[in-house]
Amino acid sequence: MRWKKTVVSADHTIADAIRIIDDCVEKVCLVVDKNDALIGTVTDGDVRRGLIRSLSLESPVIEIMRREFTVAKPDDGKQRMLEIMRSNSVRQLPIINAQSQIVGLTIEDELLETNDRNNNRVILMAGGLGHRLMPMTENRPKPLLKVGGYPVLETILKTFIDGNFYKFYLSVNYRAEMIKEHFGNGDHWNVNIQYLVEDSQLGTAGALGLLPVEDLNEPLIVMNGDVLTNVNFNNLLDFHKEQGAQATMCVREYDYQVPFGVVTIDNQYVVDLEEKPVYTSFVNAGIYVLEPEILKLIVKDEHLDMTDLFKLIIGTGMKSTVFPVREYWIDVGKIDDFQRANYEFSKIFP
Repeated sequence: MRWKKTVVSADHTIADAIRIIDDCVEKVCLVVDKNDALIGTVTDGDVRRGLIRSLSLESPVIEIMRREFTVAKPDDGKQRMLEIMRSNSVRQLPIINAQSQIVGLTIEDELLETNDRNNNRVILMAGGLGHRLMPMTENRPKPLLKVGGYPVLETILKTFIDGNFYKFYLSVNYRAEMIKEHFGNGDHWNVNIQYLVEDSQLGTAGALGLLPVEDLNEPLIVMNGDVLTNVNFNNLLDFHKEQGAQATMCVREYDYQVPFGVVTIDNQYVVDLEEKPVYTSFVNAGIYVLEPEILKLIVKDEHLDMTDLFKLIIGTGMKSTVFPVREYWIDVGKIDDFQRANYEFSKIFP
């Protein structure tokens, strides 16, 4: 009866749904009415789309729930349930009776009874010079600087390994041999590591032009080598697929305060005043999902930043979307953030 922990009533909040999704292996929240009939489902992707709409975490869960959902009947067998999941591209399947009341909940992983590893390639960009962390990076590349007693890039690698990823590319340039010596071919972690060697600084996306395009069939995850986060990368891939996008950029909310009173003017007249207002924007979090076809836009061995790659994607009419990061995230590229990450590390990565 583990599924009962996923059930909430319509007056619960988005924050309540997040706690359930994060804590339960089913990764879904089921919303019922006063008669305990299922009226909606909420997944991690539904939460992210609500955040894009700037909904408050205290908003009712019904603001983000899906009112059209896929269900099974109590007498549906295992194979039938798998067919329903695959034909509707869902991973969770509520089981309801004739009164639409929930009597069970199954998930794809349990039906398949498999722990197959994830075939998506992960590209970690580790070729930067680390100017902002000088003098610490004078003789050591930024990815090998230690946060919480471990090299930053090793912590990133382990986070992906925990998500069942095992195919990695590391882009390297500055102090490349030190990175290669530390990580080798990945045998130490029972994964496969290959290297994209930049003969010159190729920017935050240019190294992708060194990938063997002919071998790539699955979406790629690309991540800056100086970002620490506990984002669930499988949820990120699911979101990307749900959106039907060719490219997905992770974003996070960033608040900034104007240090002066802002004056609104209509012609020469003052029509409003606001003292030191705070504005909120979404900013690039340095984590991306790209379909292999995107690589055709990249010229090999030419400098290209990720922002320019996304402009190319948009310009060609391909679909790009955003994935709001609500989990812990920090860029350790500046000294003050590097120090803060060391202080927070044991709380976030126990």
